[in-house]
Amino acid sequence: MSDLIREMCKSGPVVTDGAWGTQLQARGLVAGACPELWNLTRADCVADVARAYVEAGSEVILTNTFGANAVVLARHGLADQVSQINRAGVAISKSAAGRRARVFASMGPTGKILEMDEISVAEVSGFFTEQADALAGAGADAIVVETMSALAEARLAVKAARETGLPVVASMTFGAGRDGTRTVMGVTPEQAAATLMAAGASAIGANCGEGAARLLPVCQRLRAVTDLPLWLKPNAGRPELIDGKSVYAHSGEDVFAEQVAQLIAAGANFVGGCCGTGPSFIRALAERLTGKSRE
Repeated sequence: MSDLIREMCKSGPVVTDGAWGTQLQARGLVAGACPELWNLTRADCVADVARAYVEAGSEVILTNTFGANAVVLARHGLADQVSQINRAGVAISKSAAGRRARVFASMGPTGKILEMDEISVAEVSGFFTEQADALAGAGADAIVVETMSALAEARLAVKAARETGLPVVASMTFGAGRDGTRTVMGVTPEQAAATLMAAGASAIGANCGEGAARLLPVCQRLRAVTDLPLWLKPNAGRPELIDGKSVYAHSGEDVFAEQVAQLIAAGANFVGGCCGTGPSFIRALAERLTGKSRE
């Protein structure tokens, strides 16, 4: 199952995409609305985001399905539309990617905490299986389990995704603890690597957080304990809440690209951006890695 992942890494680092949520907000998505519903109601806007990343140089783009599990969709009265929303998300990204990029389907957390008995293992497994089956059935090239903070939930998501037969990337979110190298649930890079490898992930890594520089020690510690390909997608910078919106303070696209290059030097194989980044960040990164300007 990991052949595709390793094959893609053979010729050097692979450029992925940037944020989706903030890009959809720039196109009119209001705070509190369901981004994934736009796969059915505003497919043109979702396609705009996907195409912009492909044109910027992304070799892998994700899907607008991060919160498309039944638990999250239920908050919007959409729990009965899991299959439709996920299938539409894959179809939109595949159309935008064409033959220029691979489509890795996004699966995020449920928002419920297993450790506090807010939801059962059986329920979580069922919800992730439902989503993963829809993503695989729609033709995704791989599945990315991302922005996870709890190992129990991440393990269940990876297992459900693996059962589809697709390669699976498993990505945790670090930034907590005294040195910023733990998840909010206290998970260290070493603990994450051991659990995610055992669960069968084809690649592991980290996304979100405060920025590329803050992820450097996490990347180094992951590389020290695994030979799996590493997936790193940092935020544009530290988020600040201004007028009810998250604004990401950063030093510019070129600085972002320089810092991501340091992640590559530390062992990252798949690199891109998370919250606050956009096509301009990916373009700067692609240009830095190839030495060629993208029109």
